[in-house]
Amino acid sequence: MKKLLLFLVLTALGMDANAQSFKVPTPSPLQTIKQEFSLSSVEITYSRPALRGRKIFGDIVPFGKLWRAGANAPTKVTFGEDVKIMGKSLKAGSYQLMINPSEKSWEIIFNKGTDGVFNYHPEENVLTATVPTATLQYPVESLAYQFELVAANKMFIQISWEKTFVSIPVETEIDAKIAASIEKVMSADTKPYFESASYYFETGRDLNKALEWATKATASNPSAFWVFHLKAKIQAKMGDKAGAKATALKSIELAKAAKNDDYVALNEKLIKGL
Repeated sequence: MKKLLLFLVLTALGMDANAQSFKVPTPSPLQTIKQEFSLSSVEITYSRPALRGRKIFGDIVPFGKLWRAGANAPTKVTFGEDVKIMGKSLKAGSYQLMINPSEKSWEIIFNKGTDGVFNYHPEENVLTATVPTATLQYPVESLAYQFELVAANKMFIQISWEKTFVSIPVETEIDAKIAASIEKVMSADTKPYFESASYYFETGRDLNKALEWATKATASNPSAFWVFHLKAKIQAKMGDKAGAKATALKSIELAKAAKNDDYVALNEKLIKGL
């Protein structure tokens, strides 16, 4: 009898352990996406509901009623540095994203609370902005966030679901920060001439300074075909076609020696466009 009782107890414990470890797929799986942006990053965590044959906006997600911009839990957006959303300033930090949808636009809300739409406190709103909606040709089955057109100081957070699409511009001020950093590192023994020249070229800053740094970079690394290519691009942008061609030809020579066909092609394309 005692053995039978012990067996039943152990069996019950085993069943309880199995029950606690039992797991099934969630209908709206969690997703976290992260994008390096400017000098830090932006991260979004949200749950992804699916259409499953339903009408979403104006039905499952009613117009004029606050939506958590996902399913299950609040959608969380973390900015690693100060940004501007639709031209409005937002401090670095984590926020819950809420949306008040209408047929032709969405009110985007960044709120410093953590309790979601069911315990919403308007006084905790940090930023609100209205963004127009667009209609997609084909439906998107699962709610999707993505980062697009990512540049040094601007990108877009895009949201699509069903046939509705919005694109939220995110901007940050980095020129002053980068310029100060360049000025500081240029006083060190090892100077990042290539990186500094590349930044000045890509952002349309002082091309004369960019060319000076690129020239010094080629002198310090005379076999670096990618540095010569950058110098050729700067010269081309400054209107020095002869100088750009000569530098590009040098880059081709070095790239061929390094068996790098990609840079051979890039330089040939540059020369053709002069």
